[in-house]
Amino acid sequence: MRPLLTIKKENEDLGKQVNKLTKQLPLKTYLSLTLTLLLIVVCHNTNAQELNYNDGKTYTIGDITVSGDTHFSAQTIVTYSGLRKGEEILIPGEEISKAIKKLWDSNLFNDINIYLLKTEGNVAYLEIRLSDLPELNELKINGIKKSKKEKIIEENKLEKGVKVTENLITTTKNYLINKYKKDGFYNAKVYINTIEVNDSIEKSRVNMVLNIDKGKKVKIKDIIITGNDSIKSRKLRRAMKNTKQKSIKNLFKRSKYIEADYKDDLTNLVDKYKENGYRDARIISDTLIVNDKKNVTLKIDVEEGTKYKFGDIKFIGNTVYSDKVLSSILRIEKGDTYNGVLLDRRIADNTKPDADDITNLYQNSGYLFSTINPVEVNAEGNVIDMEIRISEGKPVYFNNISVTGNDVTNDNVIYRELYTRPGQLYSKSNVVRTIRQLSQLGFFDTEKIATNFKNPNPNEGTIDLEYGLEETGSSQVELQGGYGGGGFIGTLGLSFNNFSLKNIFNPDAYHPVPRGDGQKLALRLQASRFYQTYSFSFTEPWLGGKKPVQFSTSLSHSRQFLYNSYTGEADKDKRFNITGITLGLAKRLTIPDDYFTLSQAISYQHYDLKNYNTGLFTFGDGYSNNLAYTIGISRDNRGNDPVFPQRGSLFSLTAKLSVPYSLFNNVDYEALKNERDEKQAVVNDANETTTVRNSAADRIAEIDQERFKWLEFYKIKFKAEWYTELAKKLVLRPSLEFGFLGAYNQDRGVIPFERFFLGGDGLGGYNLDGRETIALRGYENQSLQPADENGFSTQDGGTIYNKFSLELRYPITLKASAKIYVLGFLEGGVSYNDFHDYNPFDLKRSAGLGLRIFMPAFGLLGIDFGHGFDPATGQTSKSGWQTHFIIGQQF
Repeated sequence: MRPLLTIKKENEDLGKQVNKLTKQLPLKTYLSLTLTLLLIVVCHNTNAQELNYNDGKTYTIGDITVSGDTHFSAQTIVTYSGLRKGEEILIPGEEISKAIKKLWDSNLFNDINIYLLKTEGNVAYLEIRLSDLPELNELKINGIKKSKKEKIIEENKLEKGVKVTENLITTTKNYLINKYKKDGFYNAKVYINTIEVNDSIEKSRVNMVLNIDKGKKVKIKDIIITGNDSIKSRKLRRAMKNTKQKSIKNLFKRSKYIEADYKDDLTNLVDKYKENGYRDARIISDTLIVNDKKNVTLKIDVEEGTKYKFGDIKFIGNTVYSDKVLSSILRIEKGDTYNGVLLDRRIADNTKPDADDITNLYQNSGYLFSTINPVEVNAEGNVIDMEIRISEGKPVYFNNISVTGNDVTNDNVIYRELYTRPGQLYSKSNVVRTIRQLSQLGFFDTEKIATNFKNPNPNEGTIDLEYGLEETGSSQVELQGGYGGGGFIGTLGLSFNNFSLKNIFNPDAYHPVPRGDGQKLALRLQASRFYQTYSFSFTEPWLGGKKPVQFSTSLSHSRQFLYNSYTGEADKDKRFNITGITLGLAKRLTIPDDYFTLSQAISYQHYDLKNYNTGLFTFGDGYSNNLAYTIGISRDNRGNDPVFPQRGSLFSLTAKLSVPYSLFNNVDYEALKNERDEKQAVVNDANETTTVRNSAADRIAEIDQERFKWLEFYKIKFKAEWYTELAKKLVLRPSLEFGFLGAYNQDRGVIPFERFFLGGDGLGGYNLDGRETIALRGYENQSLQPADENGFSTQDGGTIYNKFSLELRYPITLKASAKIYVLGFLEGGVSYNDFHDYNPFDLKRSAGLGLRIFMPAFGLLGIDFGHGFDPATGQTSKSGWQTHFIIGQQF
């Protein structure tokens, strides 16, 4: 008896011959190819007839039996096969082939045979014989560290119980070899053995031993280039971005030999010639010479060819844009040195989605199906005449716009941010801008936002667009601890960045809080022995749901207790309370462009002092009120990832203005100022009695209480920062800041609130009286305050400051689960109390290194090691090395 159709792990002669031809293919592909080649034979017995495949006959299946080494039930296997008792099939025919394929595709069986046992008239009796694929019982990995083994198991799906197939073994081996070659282990070898487990369990199981021999890391000792007369070897080696030879200059660049990078760099080397006019340059040969187990030498022989120049450049087929417009984008003139790389980039720059090139010019005007091809039409006399041939096609309009992957965020929150609409003319710039807007929401993995174009119809000029998203955690927990103000300060903050206020009374919506409407809710508690603050804020980014008008509100209350120098504890009978509320509106503008935002806010703070006599205020009992209007304009076109922008810039200018009370409250501030100066002279007069001096001090407190009952001031701030990608993901970030606090009425004077405190990590700390803490790494917190006439720190903040910073960033990983990058910085800043003394370049300078980690659940965390090159205010020696911990903010 012979089978109708067979699939065996150890195939017969035909299978062996096919295997020789397809030995590089995975087993599944191999089986699919050989399935059509397998011999189909009808078996003989006393009740069966010899059947020919070309003369198949229809039979009704009488019964199907199952045999072989399997723990699955007969009913389960018959179900997997798709054959059914009573079904009419052609024998031989496709039904038997399909049954074999279904059984194999289940990835459960091996050695699959289907037999025709007998026939009775038009009734056929079949038998399925097979055995189970073995399951992985134990895995042993040799040759690597224990910490690396879990990753190998996860990436190759080698968990206990997985079916062990030839495909699994082959792909695992190839994956590991390629992985280690990419890490510079050019001679890596991997051996995989399986051992059958003999025990009482019915299942077929094997133990797997995975032996990894990475060998020595192979580095490039020399890169020898021959045949180059016009361009020096060092310039050509510099053009090879990822393949470097060992040298002191390349101390911080890898010199590992990685074949894929090397092949790419050979292209870069040829491109270097093309950039300099050598259109015909080519690699004649490249040889890898193995010096020893650790070192190789690369020998590259080039043929430079002749240097060319551009001749006439004509545009063919353009009707939408004139030659003059296209020439202004191409920016290549007759007589220029031929540069094929530059020509390609000006036509279509694939390195920048918003590049100023001809392709984007058409793409942003709706011509999705346009093609631009540069063609050399003449190359006589080393001058190349070009035709830029353009096929414009029809303008394309969006038909359907859809979004997938938003499991938490509601559709309307996403659709309102889209710059692409059904019926709208296609524009690549609008697609790129939409990706940025979705990234800036902070709800999705910025690295995985995809644009899927579907159903293109060049004849009708329509296309569908689908945005593919992957949700990330957007809520954050802030846990912060540090020392300041005489004790430990602890902070607990909860920030829900995709909140849903409308579902707050819906118990089913709590996961753990209502989410999906893009609103922000934040609760924060900060406390120490001497200080407590509570704050609440809520933001609705689209007030009314129709326009990008952001509404925000915040409430806060803080309590500060005076330090008792005798007990070392807080004296709660001497306290300073601040209660505040802020309401704000911010509107996205369309002029000059829609990267601009106009923001406005009204804020009110009430300061209440009781027995709080410090150097900061001249009155210890009383109150003060701060009612102010803030207006600001900003432009933010930083790149897609808000955590690690790689391009773009941010500019902001804000003004905080109080009501000019001195214009209408009928208080003679000049007289108060003169009286205060007189009383201050009495206080400073050592010849006066204590009673007289105390009486004068009391009067000064009364005058200052009157001066600051309602605060009068204006405050101007400016900030600018730029992001430039110097190399792949290596980002330069220069920035500058400026702040000024002034008074409308000089007789009333500058208020003791709202001041700037420069130095340190920039964390808010106490944040009393509206003060702003400005980071300047390499110095202790708030240590760079203005100096008095004796050179000591005034301790009450500055009214003017400026800061310059230069930061170089490089990411370790940009995965949604954790974004990590390292940085180096140079910065300098200065703080003053008067413009008469102000010198913006008399800076306190610093430099250092840092690390940032962003995790969705905890926000931004980091550490900086900064070296201050100058003394802090009131000090004589330089600040030196300082360590700063960064929580919940960016510099």
